[in-house]
Amino acid sequence: MALARSDKTIGETVNIGSNFEISVGDTLNLIRELMNSDVEFITDEKRFRPEKSEVFRLWCDNSKIHVLTGFEPEYDIRSGLKATVDWFTRPENLAKYKANIYNV
Repeated sequence: MALARSDKTIGETVNIGSNFEISVGDTLNLIRELMNSDVEFITDEKRFRPEKSEVFRLWCDNSKIHVLTGFEPEYDIRSGLKATVDWFTRPENLAKYKANIYNV
């Protein structure tokens, strides 16, 4: 909403990330902790990206959105994942989720 309300952002490319990186493995471990789970991380060799296909690290610098709008994220990774886990563990919400469909 901060982008939509600001005339300074018209025509600008603005990142809206957290300004840090986290690995898939660390994300899984955090979700396991939040859910008090012992689920194992299983990888499928067919799903690995080829070595030169894409970048392997992504880091969103959100300083521009802060300068243009004053926006700061309300959630850190832990509280955002906690809210997501809470949402998905409510049966009425989970019923709306199509877990059997794999979207790319």
